[in-house]
Amino acid sequence: MTIHPTRIDDVGERELLRRLQLRIPEAPGVPVGVGDDTALVEVPSPALVTVDSLVEDVHFRRESAPARLLGRKALAINLSDVAAMGGVGRHAIVSLCLPPDLELAWVDSLYDGLLERAAEAGVAIVGGNVSRSPGPIVIDVTLIGESRGPLLRSGATPGDLVVVTGELGAAAEGFRLLEQGARLDEGGELAAAPAWTEPLGEAVELCVWAHLDPRPPLVLAGSLAERGLAAAGMDLSDGLSSDLADMCRQSGVGALVDAMAVPVAGPVLELERLRGGDALALALHGGEDYELLMAVDPGDFEALEELARVWGVSVTPIGEFLEGPPDVRLTDADGGRELRPGGHDHFAAGEGPAE
Repeated sequence: MTIHPTRIDDVGERELLRRLQLRIPEAPGVPVGVGDDTALVEVPSPALVTVDSLVEDVHFRRESAPARLLGRKALAINLSDVAAMGGVGRHAIVSLCLPPDLELAWVDSLYDGLLERAAEAGVAIVGGNVSRSPGPIVIDVTLIGESRGPLLRSGATPGDLVVVTGELGAAAEGFRLLEQGARLDEGGELAAAPAWTEPLGEAVELCVWAHLDPRPPLVLAGSLAERGLAAAGMDLSDGLSSDLADMCRQSGVGALVDAMAVPVAGPVLELERLRGGDALALALHGGEDYELLMAVDPGDFEALEELARVWGVSVTPIGEFLEGPPDVRLTDADGGRELRPGGHDHFAAGEGPAE
């Protein structure tokens, strides 16, 4: 006798909601949580509010992205937005659009990841919605955060340093590797990789993890906002070339970036060297690093560096903001040229990074 896995349409909407409700713990600051028409939460004033979605076959493929890691990522990308504004996430609402033939075990794994990430960040999941989808899975998270002094994209001034946290390019490399057949098993270990990467299994695993389970520098972001160590900030979600161009546009300044200073992730350098690719292009245009991009007064950089060291985060000055039109230029061994936005755009007519 063949036993088939239980699917959503085997139990129905009410049982699915009850199943999820039983998993969500009570939390302080939430007088009324999951179960009523809305949640009742104690909201800081002013509050930060953001929303982001993961759509199947746009942001992930079910066969290559473990559900638990999707749950972690769905919350992490919202936490990154709040952190980039100098805040701390407090309450999350999760909306799921699911095909009826989806296995319940997949939903359970998704919530494993959501609840893990929420517990790590001190976030309470306070409600949400489930809906039938005739096609792709959609994971939509709204996050309410506490502001510690809003850090806007519009605060950069001429003479400020262009500063990034961490290393760049690993998430974009990880996405490429998943498209080429790289896979993690249920325990998160590398289970398959493209043949050409055989000498660099550890580098492959690190890049795939960077794409599937991003770790934004959340604590540092809140701390630097409290101390006023950055004049402007945003998270690197669409790619350095696109995000820096946006900061320049909103601040009314230009920027000059030193290509040699851009902190390309070590595993990306190894992998791109092996296949004869361009590691710098991935760092400039790849996106989904969820690191911080900041404008920092040169006189504040030493204090920022000391604070970052406390939280185990690297900070790198990669250029400076300039007077003039909101253009970004890149200098390298061949001289200088315009760095045109080449990061992610959901509605772009064509694809491909451009320098």
